[in-house]
This record gives sequence, C-alpha cells and structure tokens, in this order.
Amino acid sequence: MSLATRNGTPSVDAPVNPPTVVRQRRVRPGLLGLAVLLIALGGLGAAFAVTSVRATGSYLAVARPVEVGREISAADLVTVQVAGGQGLRPVPAARLDEVVGKRAAVALLPGTLLTLGQVTDDPLLGPGQQQIALGLKTAQVPARELHPGDKVLLVSTPDTDADADTAAAGTRFTATVIDMVSPANDDKVLYLALLTRDVPAVVALAAQERLAVVLTEAA
Repeated sequence: MSLATRNGTPSVDAPVNPPTVVRQRRVRPGLLGLAVLLIALGGLGAAFAVTSVRATGSYLAVARPVEVGREISAADLVTVQVAGGQGLRPVPAARLDEVVGKRAAVALLPGTLLTLGQVTDDPLLGPGQQQIALGLKTAQVPARELHPGDKVLLVSTPDTDADADTAAAGTRFTATVIDMVSPANDDKVLYLALLTRDVPAVVALAAQERLAVVLTEAA
C-alpha cells in the first residue's frame, strides 16, 4: 500500500498490519466425556419416569375390616391406583370376581393391599369345629406371633375364689390357630378352631380370665 506525500516527495509504502489469526478453542476430552455422561443420565431419567408411569396399575385394597373365615364380598374391597405395584404382588382389580366369594385366611385390615395369600377356598374349620376369639394380654401369648396352623393347648388356671380342696387340676383343650391380630392397645386377639363340645367351657373360662395358652406345635 502506497501513501502520497506533499512537495513532490515520492510515495512510500505504509506498513501492512499482519492478518489477525483466530485461535480455535481446544475442547478438553474430560469435558466432552462429562457432557456425554450428562446427556446419557438425562435419557435414563426420562426412561425411568416413563417406566414408572407405565407401571401404575389398578389393584384391590381392603375397604373395611374382614374377620378371619368370613366370606369376602365386593363391598369389602376398593380399587386403588398403585405405581410399581407388581413387586408387591397385590391382586389386580380385573380379578375381583376371582376373589369375591372366597374366605379371608387372615384378618383383613382397611387400607392394605389384598394379596392372594390372604384368601382361601379351603375350609378354615374342620368337621365338628367352631371358631372362637380370645382377647389376651401380650404376656399371655406363648410367642411374639402365632401363625395360622399353629397347634395350641388351652389350660384352665385355678379359681382364686375356690378353696384348695375343690381346686381341680387344669382342664386342657386342644385348638388350632386361625389367625392373630394386635389391636392398637397392644393386646392380642387370637382366633382359634376349637371342637364344638369344648366351646362353652372355653368361653366361660375366658370370661373369668382363667385360660393359659401353650404352643405345642408350630405350623
């Protein structure tokens, strides 16, 4: 590039600015890997959310208390929406007709999901048996939890009002556990299958709080 000068002085070349070089920013491999990881995690999060939504289903829950051995009706159950209920193994709402008419194998409590293990077609009482319920203190129960099928022995305790001469040896009654529940007051309610002929005597002894329960055989 030439510049003109005054007074006839020959033109001189002006200095030329060097071209501006634009430096490219180098992408660090670590940052690139982090970006890829974050994108992958975002995709997995979206997939998990979609899977959770798809896992939501309709299942049967207990609407009101059902005692052991009682036949289950449609009014005893309610349909609820549960996410991921497959792992809990509740009964799908579509199988309502399969459950209605069966008997409760254990005490059903409101607000709990119903499972097939809680219902049965088998008779809970054998021939010549009746079901009774005993209210017991925690200290009167021979184990922390008694389970359906456990064999127990009911033994009458002495009458404190009777004299020593008339106090007979404890009377024994064999029974089978149907279920045991724990009310809010921490007492126990024991449901038993008992021979019909023994029911009146056991009921009378229970009213007098003169029964001891002994576990003889675990199911």
